[in-house]
Amino acid sequence: MQTIINKYSRIVFYALFVFTIGAGMLFTSCEKDDDKKSDEVELLSFGPMPIARGGELRFIGNNLDRVTAIVLPDNIVIEASQFTKRSATLLALTVPQNAVEGLVVLKTPKGDITTKTRIGYSEPISIETFLPGVIKPGNVLTITGDYLNLVGEVIFTDRVSVDSTNFISQSREEIKLLVPFEAQTGIIAVSDGKEDPIIIYSENELIVTVPMILSVSPNPVKAGTNLTITGENFDLATYIIMDALGDEKPIAKANFVSQSATEIVVKVPDDNKDGKVAVIAASFQGTITTAVLNMVVPTEVVVAPTTIKNGQSITVSGKDVDLVSSVIFGGGAEGEITSSSATQLVVTAPDNAVTGVVRLHTRAGKEVVAGNVTFVSPVITSFTPLELKPKNNLTITGQNLDLVDEVIFTGEMKGSIVSATETQLVVTVPVGAKTGTFTLVAKNGVQVVSGSEVTILSNLPDVTGFLQARAEPGKILTIQGTNLLLIKELVFPGNVYATAYGLKTDTQVEVYVPTSVPVGNGTIRLITYEGEEGVLPTIFFGSVDPIYNVNLVFFDFNGTGKDSWWGNAMGSGIETNPATSADGTPYWRINGMSGTGWWDGLFFRNGNNNYSAAGVNVATWAVRFDLNTFEAFPTDGNLKVRLGGGGDTHFYDFNLNNSMGFSNTNGWITVTLPLSGFKHESTGAPIPDAALGGSEFGMIWSSGVSVKVNIGIDNVRFEPIP
Repeated sequence: MQTIINKYSRIVFYALFVFTIGAGMLFTSCEKDDDKKSDEVELLSFGPMPIARGGELRFIGNNLDRVTAIVLPDNIVIEASQFTKRSATLLALTVPQNAVEGLVVLKTPKGDITTKTRIGYSEPISIETFLPGVIKPGNVLTITGDYLNLVGEVIFTDRVSVDSTNFISQSREEIKLLVPFEAQTGIIAVSDGKEDPIIIYSENELIVTVPMILSVSPNPVKAGTNLTITGENFDLATYIIMDALGDEKPIAKANFVSQSATEIVVKVPDDNKDGKVAVIAASFQGTITTAVLNMVVPTEVVVAPTTIKNGQSITVSGKDVDLVSSVIFGGGAEGEITSSSATQLVVTAPDNAVTGVVRLHTRAGKEVVAGNVTFVSPVITSFTPLELKPKNNLTITGQNLDLVDEVIFTGEMKGSIVSATETQLVVTVPVGAKTGTFTLVAKNGVQVVSGSEVTILSNLPDVTGFLQARAEPGKILTIQGTNLLLIKELVFPGNVYATAYGLKTDTQVEVYVPTSVPVGNGTIRLITYEGEEGVLPTIFFGSVDPIYNVNLVFFDFNGTGKDSWWGNAMGSGIETNPATSADGTPYWRINGMSGTGWWDGLFFRNGNNNYSAAGVNVATWAVRFDLNTFEAFPTDGNLKVRLGGGGDTHFYDFNLNNSMGFSNTNGWITVTLPLSGFKHESTGAPIPDAALGGSEFGMIWSSGVSVKVNIGIDNVRFEPIP
């Protein structure tokens, strides 16, 4: 077994040197009075101070040979016959060991002379020995030395102390006390316990006994069963730590199954993992096993049946399978355990499970391969009719058709499932479906393609695309193709019917996009004069370009963390009015008078939250943002777009009243600022690719004159140049 490293750092004991004033220092006791008679006893000084007990105390003065006795505190009378020196100018005596601090009294025939200064003592507390040198917490430790009667506390490693009020006994030469259970092996110390204490340290370490592990059994052990740990001094144990070098699951002694000096029994936690075991005392010291305690896993595992349908159950048989916390099927789908015992599990396969290996996971974090399970797929044997129009039903016969979740027709059009049994599936052909094969998509994602084509009967125009890149509300969208004169009505997303058209020919139809169409990608449904319906290609509805990659947006003002802004000059701030927004979400609105200084800060960021320039390069990419000038500019206005900072800042000067026509956008538009146009603020050098990794960005208004600014900005991002 190996000893656990201290939980706390050992106290580092430093020697404390006490310096005292030289023995020659004396203290004045009384003042000389020239009017005194020459035969009067006069004390001028005494010392040294402080003085060690057993040392020589001297008194200097006049007529001191008349002193009959000296009284030291507390009422210790030293007769003249006991003086070690006696003359008219000098008296000396040996300070007894029981003397204490206080005033000294000189006895004379004409009365007492009391010193003005209190006598003090140099008391060298010392530790000579302590016994025993190896001790068990809770047993008696005897410390011997000198002046131990002055000790206010005994200090053990680690920061554990025993106050003198808790000593068993205390005298000048000896202290007896119980070793605290929290004490650790190390040097001990004694202190006088004062505010500025004198601390004396032992030369040798006191060895404090800790619990020692001898064995653990059984190993491997099953979670939820008892583990027996044998050893020594286990009556000191306060914790058992399972997986001591991993997750560390402490078990307090209150939760031990049983405890004696040589054995502890604990219940192994259900989620315990392989690892070493430690027995810990109140001192946080103890031992840890050298060998790893292994957790039992299920064995002799068999799965039946091995071919099933999603939603059906399998039975997992074996030994200790009650340890299983989850059953994972092919595709990473987790099954539902409906019953569990030590020898058998019943598990329902989820809809998204696919053919593959079944794995059993235990709460100990272990995995056991149970075997392969094959999931059946839908089978198409026939369908009828072979030809039909959209909105009519197609009947498919076969096997396992109750597993079908979707039916996809050619043209990526999804049909509506009317009914489904194991052998028959009825689906309504969607508008926009084209002649070709159809695909059955099972609940687990498996796709089955029909072996022959179904013919979709329709007399629809052939739409090849649109003249415009996007469908802007209130503006013309031009549909291109052939046989377009068959179109009677156009229905926009949100079931909004077109009410205004422009030019209509067999190859081109102009339609005004309704203003109430929802922003985003969508399709237009067409209705012919014969009542047939079709679907036009997907197009983006909105006045701004769709976002290329949402991960490259670093300002969207939607509370997504991509709006870590500061600065809001000219009354700017987040506007939450969907009616004036480009995409129905909040945007940055500037609506106020600009200053006349160098610049006004609109918004900035200097944090990395949700910022990315992955894959962006200066040569072919741009900073793009959506812009709306709610009011046209009568004078030049300049937006300075800032990238980088800290002495490496690059700007793009974007003029709102130049030949590009941005002084009046007539609604929301998308602005493209090529990264190659960003120049260093000092040198004018182009921005390097490396500078894009920084997260600093900002927009500044820098007209230099006071002007009304009423604009909106949204969705600032990196995108390839269109």
